[in-house]
Amino acid sequence: MKVEVYFSATEAEGRDYQGRTAVVIDVIRATTVMVQALASGARAIYPTHSSEEAIRLANSLGREDTLLCGERKGLKVEGFDLGNSPREFTPKAVEGRRLVMTTTNGTRAFLAAQGAERVLAGSLLNLSATTREALKADALTLICAGKEGAFSLDDALCAGLILQAMGSGVHGEAPELELNDQARASLAFADAFPGDAPFLRRTAAGAALIGIGLDEDLQVCADRDRYSLIPEMHDRMIRTAKETS
Repeated sequence: MKVEVYFSATEAEGRDYQGRTAVVIDVIRATTVMVQALASGARAIYPTHSSEEAIRLANSLGREDTLLCGERKGLKVEGFDLGNSPREFTPKAVEGRRLVMTTTNGTRAFLAAQGAERVLAGSLLNLSATTREALKADALTLICAGKEGAFSLDDALCAGLILQAMGSGVHGEAPELELNDQARASLAFADAFPGDAPFLRRTAAGAALIGIGLDEDLQVCADRDRYSLIPEMHDRMIRTAKETS
């Protein structure tokens, strides 16, 4: 299987994803939030480029059962219902609701991957489930959302953990993987770092959250395999994926 890893949404934009499965990874915090939101009963998530686009879409969907969710510089957008903290996305807050989301990095990465055969959300929260779905691909691209167009170690580590599990045979027969350089580097990160909450606190993204008082989010982001669901995007709408053979 040919496997590509890109280290930022910027690097992922303008690529040809035809025939590929794309897994978007934004550990801190967008894909973690998507997994948590769907596990809490959200109907669907709509990623958008900007706050203005999010507001227009939420108004067109109907505000009675649609929530505006998103952040800029880590904090909730003024006037939005929810920010981008996974601790906000409880069943009480989101069950049965549509969520229109905009984030600095994660939603941009999803929109970059729109041409792929499948577009999935991966995180530490659903690491094993993501690996099982990735193994079903004919060709695979792991898109690390990164941080403001640059490399983010937490996302690259998660990509490496997926590749490590794919090659281990723990989820079935291990395919032969043909890796680009970023994928090889991601595997090296998976070998070198633990991917737990103390590790996340030492990353640039983790330090930024600590700086704005949201360090408790990192414990959630590091909670490996809390859920077995996979968010999947079709026509710019993200729902829980159906099982594929």
